[in-house]
Amino acid sequence: MSSVEGKTVYLTGASHGIGRALALRLAREGTRLALCGRDAASLGSVEKEARASGAAGLYASSFDLRDERAILEFYRGARSALGPPHVLVSNAGYNSRKAGICDVATDEFDSLIAVNLRAPFILIREAFKDMKARGEGQVAVVLSTTCRHSFETMGAYTAAKMGLEGLVDVFRKEARPHNIRVTSIYPGGTDSNFRKNPRPDYLRPESVAEAVFCALTLPGDLAMHEMIFRPMVEKDF
Repeated sequence: MSSVEGKTVYLTGASHGIGRALALRLAREGTRLALCGRDAASLGSVEKEARASGAAGLYASSFDLRDERAILEFYRGARSALGPPHVLVSNAGYNSRKAGICDVATDEFDSLIAVNLRAPFILIREAFKDMKARGEGQVAVVLSTTCRHSFETMGAYTAAKMGLEGLVDVFRKEARPHNIRVTSIYPGGTDSNFRKNPRPDYLRPESVAEAVFCALTLPGDLAMHEMIFRPMVEKDF
């Protein structure tokens, strides 16, 4: 029996890329999946494929992560349909474009913060309440290797991701006494719809999903704090 079989996993950003690949990987293990994504048509396709792949239960909702009310409605709907999460995977990420700091408008900056930092905070906060009550749980947060480097034209996105990194570092300490494991995941360049042009020399979304899956299925007495990986072509800056 897989260590995630029969468990309830809440997964954001499930309609494309890493999230889609992870949703289907988890479905094959017989998990109960609560999925969300902004692209309703693509999320519907993932939902259909996940059911066919063996998901033990499924709840899906399409909405914009900038909307706190919609996030809470998703959480409550998933909780009602599947029960509280054993695992939360905060995967959704968003970067509007590459631009110098002086070229980023305030509303654009606010959108990046809302999706990449505030939305994960809201979901972590809600999941923490349920996991504390159960006395166990697991949270995996997909960050980025931008947290470890200072790339020009990525200032606003980096600020959001580094803010999330700091939040997760603190949360890890707060969660530990309640038997909740927290893992920060730092993928390098990935060939997904996150970027405009294909990069077949970068990581495949399925490869990243497999790495996340491994982090979720480690022995219960082992807490992986961080996982960092890159494609072979990417330099260690």
